[in-house]
Amino acid sequence: MSVSQAAGNPAEERRAILIAGLLIVVGVIATTLPQVVILAYIPLQNLLKNALHADRSGNAAFLFWTTMPWNLKPLVGLCEDALPIFGSRRKSYLMIGGALATLGWFALWLMPIRYAPLLTVCVVISSAMVVASTAIGGYMVEAARVSASSGRLTSLRNFSQQFSVLVAGPGGGLLGALAIGWTAITCGSIAFLIVPVALWGMREQRQHSAPRRIMQEARAQFRSIGRAGTMWAAAGIAALFYVAPGVFTALFYIQQNDLHMNTEAQGFLQLLNGAFGMLAALLYGGVLCRRFTLRTLLMVCMVLGAIGNLAYWFYATPMQARIAESIWGFGFTMAEVAMMHLMVRATPAGSEALGFSLLMSVRNFCLYGSNWAGAYFIDHWHLNFHVLVLLNGGTSLLAVPLVLLLPKAVTMVRDGVKEAPPELTQPPPHAMNA
Repeated sequence: MSVSQAAGNPAEERRAILIAGLLIVVGVIATTLPQVVILAYIPLQNLLKNALHADRSGNAAFLFWTTMPWNLKPLVGLCEDALPIFGSRRKSYLMIGGALATLGWFALWLMPIRYAPLLTVCVVISSAMVVASTAIGGYMVEAARVSASSGRLTSLRNFSQQFSVLVAGPGGGLLGALAIGWTAITCGSIAFLIVPVALWGMREQRQHSAPRRIMQEARAQFRSIGRAGTMWAAAGIAALFYVAPGVFTALFYIQQNDLHMNTEAQGFLQLLNGAFGMLAALLYGGVLCRRFTLRTLLMVCMVLGAIGNLAYWFYATPMQARIAESIWGFGFTMAEVAMMHLMVRATPAGSEALGFSLLMSVRNFCLYGSNWAGAYFIDHWHLNFHVLVLLNGGTSLLAVPLVLLLPKAVTMVRDGVKEAPPELTQPPPHAMNA
């Protein structure tokens, strides 16, 4: 039984939300942990730096292009909202994406260790994972809207993401010391987890897929998105917050070249990052989203995120690196959860996969594009790392006052209060043509 079908019956609704939460946890882990930039991050970065001798900008470019499919999530979301497969707008896409990602990782096992082949297969893997991730994102928005639990489900999503980061720390550090084939097998096995879980737990009302209906759905999706002023305002704030010149690839080289860390020590830093990120997600979902309005949380959490970035100023010894990663893990996750809480509330009804994926694409493009820019500035402009850190934190702070311009109907709310979804200017596309 879906959350919408259980609405009105408290016992059934609790059970449906519990199942939805389980699906979100497994779905997020299966589409996050085996990503190129999570569990495979240290093994691939180590391979590129020490086996293929890529410089910072070449390494960051690899990450940028392998994450490029995530910027195409709006197109995938449009297809998933408007084009059901076997009568399903979520379940079928989730299973297909998980299965293709598994095959992609196993194919990587057989690829020659060269820059171009590695890049090609990683792009294919990311494309398959985008399909599954978009489906779980659309499912989360639908469940959150019906159950008035956008803050809690968003924090659950981020908790699962930070759990993935925590596991990826020691896991990636260990895999980084082994042949790349072990990374491929591990990531492929994790990506497959969502297939049996979706087959067991996900229930949807059957959707029709007649060609004429598909075109009507697509036009309705574009109209809904085009009129969603709050969604576009949220996209602008997210872009400004994430577009600051990034430091992630630069940090990887500092860890190995200046602090002389091996991959296991780097993995421990990632574990600290994930542990404090999980703490932040629990605090947000368990306490803060019920007690404070989204506007207050956005402003405070974005400041915490900027402080987390500025902590990288103190990165001269292994101990300082551990402290900085812990501060960043907590502060940046607080900002991430609040930002995604806004994204869920700003997504137009009926366009859950398209709207949410569009907002996430803004986040991904700015985050990984700025990381490439930061690495390029250091390699080619010889920008000092500490100046880069100041630019990163200072640019993020510019987005904070813009929160005050968002509509009160979206931001002056606390979690747990049921209400009409924002900017529902027309019936959901799949209801319009029923």
